[in-house]
Amino acid sequence: MNITFLGTAAANAYPEAFCQCGNCEQARALGGPSLRRRSAALINDDLLIDLGPDVLTASFTFGRPLTGVRYCLQTHAHADHLDTSHFLSRSPEFGVVGAPRLHFYASPGTLRAAAQSLERDCAPAGFLDPAMGERLNLELHPIEALQSFPVGPYQVTAFPANHDPTVEPLLYAVEAAGRSVFYGLDTAALPEETWQAFHRYNLRFDVAILDHTYGPGESGSDHLSARQVIEHVARLREEGLLTDQARVFAAHIAHEGNPVHPELAAFAAQHGYEVACDGLTI
Repeated sequence: MNITFLGTAAANAYPEAFCQCGNCEQARALGGPSLRRRSAALINDDLLIDLGPDVLTASFTFGRPLTGVRYCLQTHAHADHLDTSHFLSRSPEFGVVGAPRLHFYASPGTLRAAAQSLERDCAPAGFLDPAMGERLNLELHPIEALQSFPVGPYQVTAFPANHDPTVEPLLYAVEAAGRSVFYGLDTAALPEETWQAFHRYNLRFDVAILDHTYGPGESGSDHLSARQVIEHVARLREEGLLTDQARVFAAHIAHEGNPVHPELAAFAAQHGYEVACDGLTI
């Protein structure tokens, strides 16, 4: 199983285009891994995690076309993770040729939010109307937290995130070919029911991807901080939730408090995890 990070930043990218803070200015000067798009990931060539605002530019920048994407796991409906205009732009009405039908998995709250944002574009039918699925080359799959379900060749389990409850946010474990990945972005400290569910589903992860919105000198609140990531990594190891050769990556990185990539990567290396960068494939 291959995972490509199409983006590794928090909501306002890194550097923030309008910001002159030291971190943003240094990122502009360094370029390379210090330049981050909004977070999304591609598993193999057919499974997308989050239909985010930057996936199109990431696709051609890193030579990872999305032409084979058949499945999308959506974490939630916030604008930095879901750009509903993509449902329209990938449709035959926009001249797209050969795109396979997209199976889109999301919580009911996220689907309702998507329908509201597309109300005008989908009129007179609504986004949730099956007729729109034919028009958009799309099939919607409502899913719930703590549900395990097949997605093509993958087995996926959804977990509750500690985030905006109005959009019913989800985190995901993806299993295939004897490997297991946990995608845990855009959440504060993981809920206890999520930790318990890891054990209930007998999961051990080869790769774990954790939220790292706030940097080493900050305390976490609505997202994880570096210190909380360290605590989460320790708990994953203590509870036997990581395989012997497992790798843990930080992503969803904000410019406030997180230094540029070389500095943050050096900090992470001292504490048992790695920092993902845009375009990284593992």
